Amino acid sequence: MVQSQASNFDGAKQAHLTIARLGAAAGVGVETVRYYQRRGLLVVPASAGAIRRYDANDVRRLRFIRRAQAAGFTLDEISELLTLDRTEDRSRVRELATERLTALATRITELEQSRAALERLRLTCASGRKGPCPILEAFDGI
Repeated sequence: MVQSQASNFDGAKQAHLTIARLGAAAGVGVETVRYYQRRGLLVVPASAGAIRRYDANDVRRLRFIRRAQAAGFTLDEISELLTLDRTEDRSRVRELATERLTALATRITELEQSRAALERLRLTCASGRKGPCPILEAFDGI
């Protein structure tokens, strides 16, 4: 349901979403939206009466923040990226992306080593031999 609601907001320009619907459209809770607002990552819109309204641009920005976090960027780096959006400072954006790619490559290598160790453990303990399963040995060399 959240995904179908979110797609309805993609083309909208009018500010018509409550904070709860904004969060739902991006898959986060209201407190997360408020936290990002306190950090300066999201703008706090003027209120129309007692309710603040958000639009498709807010949904897009919130989704970017979540995806950038999933890629491993810190909130400070995300803030910098948002500041750099639509600027001429391509070298800094490239630098940040290169740093993140390097860190991701390292993490992928670590995860592949862990997967190999778990596979060794699974195969060793499934061999049908008697005695204890050599758990510590399976992770040697990582």
